Amino acid sequence: MKTYQDTLQRFVFENTPVRGNLVNLTQTLQQALNKQHLPTGLRKALGELMAASALLAATLKMNGSLVMQIQSKGALKLLVVECNSDIGTTIKMRATAKWSGEVADDQNLFELIEQGQFMITLDPKDGQAYQGIVPIEGDSISAVLENYMMRSEQIDTKIWLSCDGDSAAGMLIQKLPETMNQETQIHDEDIWNRVGYLAGTVTDDELLNLPTETLITRLFHEEDVRLFEPSITQFFCSCTRESVSNMLRMLGDEEINSIIEEQGKIEVNCDFCNAHYAFDKVDAAQLVATEVALTTSPKIH
Repeated sequence: MKTYQDTLQRFVFENTPVRGNLVNLTQTLQQALNKQHLPTGLRKALGELMAASALLAATLKMNGSLVMQIQSKGALKLLVVECNSDIGTTIKMRATAKWSGEVADDQNLFELIEQGQFMITLDPKDGQAYQGIVPIEGDSISAVLENYMMRSEQIDTKIWLSCDGDSAAGMLIQKLPETMNQETQIHDEDIWNRVGYLAGTVTDDELLNLPTETLITRLFHEEDVRLFEPSITQFFCSCTRESVSNMLRMLGDEEINSIIEEQGKIEVNCDFCNAHYAFDKVDAAQLVATEVALTTSPKIH
């Protein structure tokens, strides 16, 4: 079993418009999902979506958050991964799934989807948020994301994803517009097809278990590839008692008091990390008092 740290590593094929990313998630996946009781099929799908979100976030070179969602009206209601990145340093991730009824461990993700939509939301720290929504097209998460990138971004993208339940990994290659850095690019009409063919020979076992340098050498030993310094990936959940309190205040004092009267306390579990937050009558009174104070405070001009 591999023991090296979870990383994402960028690479480029020198003097061509082709670039790529490789990601490995073991501790990140386990910390994100082990406290959630997920059917095996959904756990593997969520692991693939985590790998995909890290790969895409690395192509954007932005500080901020990327959220990938698969929504459906079938047994699967939602797969969601939130990926927060700081350029060149750390990628922080969390993920969860929602479904209805009984879902067997061996059920495929796409057996559970009806009228599905794939959604990507970008929320940079500096800049305007963006959301893209397309129908689910394809029979794998890789295919869905490739179709999204072609339809929404008009960028040739190929993606390979794998998750065995304990680890997830992925590889992405993209062909950038040829107008970029045209002076330094070597005219090689076959580079995209050749690299795509070579990358397509990768096996799940190689993707999941080989170190990045070894895998790059094995796949592209005749190509001129430059690897960049790796970024670290890790699980991180942003939930806090304060954020849960703010969410509860949005219910209003009448709803808060009603729950307290009926149940004696308010309990909230975070869907992402399963952290438990409990609010008794005293806590609820403080929530209501704060909510009233916020609504009655005079505006400062």
